Amino acid sequence: MSDDAPSTVVPATLPAAVSGVAGTNRASHGAVRQIRANDDVAAIGLWLAEYHDSPHTLRSYRKEAERLLLWATQIRGKAVSSLTREDVLAYEAFLAAPLATWCDVALARRGDHRRLFAGPLSERSRRQALGILASLFNYLVRAGYLAGTPFALQPRRRRGGNGSRRTIDRYLDRALWQDVLTLVERWPRETPREQQRYERARWVLRFLYETALRAAEAADACERDMFIRRGRWWLRVTGKGGVEGEVPLSEPLMANFARYRRFHDLPALPAGDSGRPLILGIAGRTAPLTATAVYLIVKEALGRVATALAPTDAARAAHLRRASTHWLRHSAATHQAEAGSPVHHIQHNLRHSSIATTSIYLHAEDDARHASTTQSHAAGEDA
Repeated sequence: MSDDAPSTVVPATLPAAVSGVAGTNRASHGAVRQIRANDDVAAIGLWLAEYHDSPHTLRSYRKEAERLLLWATQIRGKAVSSLTREDVLAYEAFLAAPLATWCDVALARRGDHRRLFAGPLSERSRRQALGILASLFNYLVRAGYLAGTPFALQPRRRRGGNGSRRTIDRYLDRALWQDVLTLVERWPRETPREQQRYERARWVLRFLYETALRAAEAADACERDMFIRRGRWWLRVTGKGGVEGEVPLSEPLMANFARYRRFHDLPALPAGDSGRPLILGIAGRTAPLTATAVYLIVKEALGRVATALAPTDAARAAHLRRASTHWLRHSAATHQAEAGSPVHHIQHNLRHSSIATTSIYLHAEDDARHASTTQSHAAGEDA
C-alpha cells in the first residue's frame, strides 16, 4: 500500500474490498443481529453514537476509530472487520512509530488531509488507544456484527513489573493543599479582571478537589446535573467510557458555589432545567468551557501559588508546578482515604470499575512502613 498521508479523515464510502461488507470476521448469517449496519463505517458510526452525550469521550473515541480505519484500509489493505490478531500487533507497532507522512506538521489539524499523529505514542497512550479499540470490537461482537474480537487474545499487562501494589504520588499532601488555598486568598483584586480571575480560580480549585472530577467532566457539568436527595446535594456525572455516577456535594462546597454565583449576579442555587455550566467564563459568560480551558485555569493558579511559595520552599514549589487537574482528583481520593472513608465509598466517588484501582490511594501502610523503618535506623545510630 501507499505510504502517503490518508486522503480523507473518514470516507463516506469505501471500496467494496475494504468496506467490510464481506469482512472475514463478520458474524454468520444465522447470527442474531442487534444493529442494521452492514459495513464498517456504518457500524463504527453507530458505536460512536452511543457516546453523543459525552463530547470529550466522543472526540477521543472517534480519533482512535478514524486512525484504525484509515490504517487498516490504506496501509494494511484490509477491512476493519477482517483484522486478525497479527494485524492488531502490527497496528500497536505502528502507533509506536507512525509514518512520517501521518505526522507531517505542515498538515492541518482538522479536515481532509489532516495530521493524524503529533508523533509516536507513548506506552501509556498506546495502551489507552488499544483499550478504546477493544471496546469498539467488543461492542460489535455483542451487536452480532462481528464473529469475534482479535483483542480478546491480548494478554493482561502487569503494572509495576514486580507485582507489588502500585501507589500514586501525583497528589498534593494536605499541608500543600492548604497552602494553595491560603496563597490564592492573597491574590491582588484591585481591578475587575483581577477579581474575576480570583473568584473563578477559587471556585474551580475547590470544585475539582471536592468532587474529584476529571477536567472534561468539570467542563461538561451544568446546573441540571445537580439535585437534592434526602436533603443532600449530589452531582450526576457521565465520565470516561460513558460511565455514569453520582458524586456527593458537601455543604461547604455548596456555600462556595453560592458565593461564586452571587459574584456573577446569579441565584445561589441551581435551576433544575438549566444548562448553564458550573464553571463560567472569566466574565460570567455561559458558553461551556473546554476541558483544555479548565486544565489551563488550574495550571495557571497552581503556577502562581508555586511562584509565591518558591522563595521559602523551592522543593514544594517545584512539586506544585508539576501538578494539574488530575492531581486534584488524586489529592481528593488520597485525603478521603487518609480521613478514614471506606474504600468502596471512594471507589464510587471516583467511579472506578475495580476497587483495585482505588487502592492506589491507600498510603497508610506505606507511611507506617516508612516510620517504623526510619525509627529503627535512628535507634541504631543512638545505640
